[in-house]
Amino acid sequence: MTMRPTPLLVFALLGIWSKSVLSYTFSPSNPANFLQSRYLGRESHGCAIQNEAATIGWGLLHKKGTSELFAGGFEWDDPEEALDQGVDNPFNKEDPDEDDLKVDPARLLGPRLQGSNLYFVGMMGSGKSAVGDIVAKRMGTYNFLDTDNIIEAATGMSIPEIFEAEGEDGFRDVESQVLDQVHAYVRCVVSTGGGIVCKLANWSKLQSGIVIWLDVDPEVIMKRIEGTDRPLLQNDQPLETLTKLLEERKGRYEEADVRIEVTAEMDENDTANAVIREVHDFIDNNPPAWKQAKAKAQAEGLDWVQ
Repeated sequence: MTMRPTPLLVFALLGIWSKSVLSYTFSPSNPANFLQSRYLGRESHGCAIQNEAATIGWGLLHKKGTSELFAGGFEWDDPEEALDQGVDNPFNKEDPDEDDLKVDPARLLGPRLQGSNLYFVGMMGSGKSAVGDIVAKRMGTYNFLDTDNIIEAATGMSIPEIFEAEGEDGFRDVESQVLDQVHAYVRCVVSTGGGIVCKLANWSKLQSGIVIWLDVDPEVIMKRIEGTDRPLLQNDQPLETLTKLLEERKGRYEEADVRIEVTAEMDENDTANAVIREVHDFIDNNPPAWKQAKAKAQAEGLDWVQ
């Protein structure tokens, strides 16, 4: 009989997984290595993640005219020169029509996010995996990860099998370990399990990026997941159970940075379009702290790190 790993062994397995799937290096003397990560051919959601360096484009850091400064013994570059790249919200023009845009707005998210991850949260069947995969592909410079897929790969068990063997608490422990590994990397679009918000400790990791809630009515979800094997809905009243779960988790979901109300008429591409537009608007309304500090200093007639 083949021995399958229990959640107690998953932490060690995830260490092996992270070495084989992702690489992460940092050298204070070599900023070109800072916050680099790459995928080494992991199958995810039926499509292979291409081998590519997930880096913002550190060649820009050393372009002609960029001055290197030193702070605390580290080489340092003005964030505006290195990362801002002059990319604005493509929807800010008058009467924007998405069909008239020359560049896919998703392509412009990468430089505006500056490496920050996108985390999709929401109930089972809300479309997190399908929409997240579409958004990542359209962005081009971001990779897609599904925490449920990672759990199944690390344990060698399906999600229903883990629930049956270890219960929901055991599954949530594994889920938290996966998030511990994933959130350390940059330039990722991450689809999470519906109950990942149940643990308060997970929120500090999710909030290291931008959290997107796909808000779907339980009735719509039930039509989508009909015929699937959802461990928490294996009872005589699945709709009532789903509605109760949503009420229990809704307070957490509402803390997300971006909320997308998904209707029955919206397919995955419609939802992805809504996500991309709302994330652009969120970035406009929540500029990074360094940009706010710079604007304040300049407004007060002060020099900004000369």
